[in-house]
Amino acid sequence: MDDGTAPTAAEQRRNNPDRIPALVDGTFAIIMTILVLEVGVPSDLSEQSLREALDEIGPTLMAWVISFLLVGMYWVWHRDLFVKVRAVNRDVVWLNLIFLLPVSLVPFAAAVLGDYHDEAIALHVYGGVLIAVSLVRIALYRYLSRRPHLLWEPIPDRERRLGIGLSCVPIAFYIVAMIVADAAHQVSLVLYLIVPGVYFLAVTVLRDRPATAGDAGDFS
Repeated sequence: MDDGTAPTAAEQRRNNPDRIPALVDGTFAIIMTILVLEVGVPSDLSEQSLREALDEIGPTLMAWVISFLLVGMYWVWHRDLFVKVRAVNRDVVWLNLIFLLPVSLVPFAAAVLGDYHDEAIALHVYGGVLIAVSLVRIALYRYLSRRPHLLWEPIPDRERRLGIGLSCVPIAFYIVAMIVADAAHQVSLVLYLIVPGVYFLAVTVLRDRPATAGDAGDFS
């Protein structure tokens, strides 16, 4: 308990974090499945019609690739975080649910993006959902990293700052993608697409640099 008293058996069961990763894993699996269901080609087409249909689903396929990689990036981050969690409280439970709220909207945003990829509003909706995911992600990380009694080991200040910084990197790309959407929607799409790669590259550099390797060793 937060007041330092020994928890009861019921509180120990309630504070067990195992059900949160189970819920998150199931939710992410459903989200990834829904994403791919948006990609489809009509049946009984002639060869020429099939080529045209494949050309038409190109934007939807691109939206699926982008969204799948981003959702995968969020899942990896959540997995890495909850490996450190020894116990949860009511606030963590609700923050986790709030984190899943915008994540669950990604298939909707991806569908809008696939159908209206050349419309700036679709790119804005997509970016808005991703920014919401990132902001709740930061809030959940900050909350847990500042409460060592909920963790197996305290998160050092330097590691916490690196973790928050890494979470802010995608937001910068999302904002730029939304800004350029009106003038260059293709550039906006590319910016969304490269976020997972930039994130992975940033983690790799931090893990390989001697100055940050110790603090970034748990990042994936």
